[in-house]
Parts: sequence; C-alpha cells; structure tokens
Amino acid sequence: MTIMTAGIVGITAVLLAVSLKGMRGEYGTYLVLAAGCLIAWYGVSRLKTVMDAMRKLQEVIRIHPLYLKTLVKMTGITYIAEFSAGICRDAGYSAVGSQIEIFAKLSILAVSMPVLLALLETMQRFLA
Repeated sequence: MTIMTAGIVGITAVLLAVSLKGMRGEYGTYLVLAAGCLIAWYGVSRLKTVMDAMRKLQEVIRIHPLYLKTLVKMTGITYIAEFSAGICRDAGYSAVGSQIEIFAKLSILAVSMPVLLALLETMQRFLA
C-alpha cells in the first residue's frame, strides 16, 4: 500500500462516515475505525524495511542494541497512542484521548530511562 492508497482509503472512509452520520452515526465511527486498522496493518508491514535498515545502521556505527530497541518501542508507543487517541476524539470522547496521550508520554519516559542513564554515565566518565 502506498501513501496515495492510504490517503484514498482514509478520505473515502471519512466521506462515507460523514454521509452515514445523519442515519446511523455509530456506523461512521466503526467505518473510520476499520479504515484506520487497515492502514495501520499495512503500516506495520513496512516495519520490516525499517528494522533491516536499523540493523545495518547498528553494524556500521556499532551502536548498542538497547538503544535501537528503545527507539523502536518509543515509535510504536507514539503510533499506537496517536491512533487510539484520534479514534477516541472522533467518537466524541476527547477526555479519554487525552488520557491515552498522557499515558503514552509517561510510557515513553519510562522506556527511555535506560538510555538517559547511560548518557549520564558516559558524560560523568568524560567529566571525571
């Protein structure tokens, strides 16, 4: 699936959801959710290319695997949180969407702590 296809799927789903809003509003939400899941499914399939590139990058610059794993986790948390929060907002539950985003930010902070600690230890060695 290309970005053009993803855009067309998304726009078509939104236009159909808007037209369904007058009759059965909940069907529009389901339709947008299904389109979002379809786009997300094809987006995840692109991860293989990204992971292969990250492995090559790791070999070239000899970076610790923990850092790349952390980067992938942070990206996944961000993507899932944005998707979930957007669906909640579209359904009219902005408060739940905001809570998902706050939880995601705290999760990213927790996942990134080992990298931050390693950076601080490295800086401490250079300064001592």
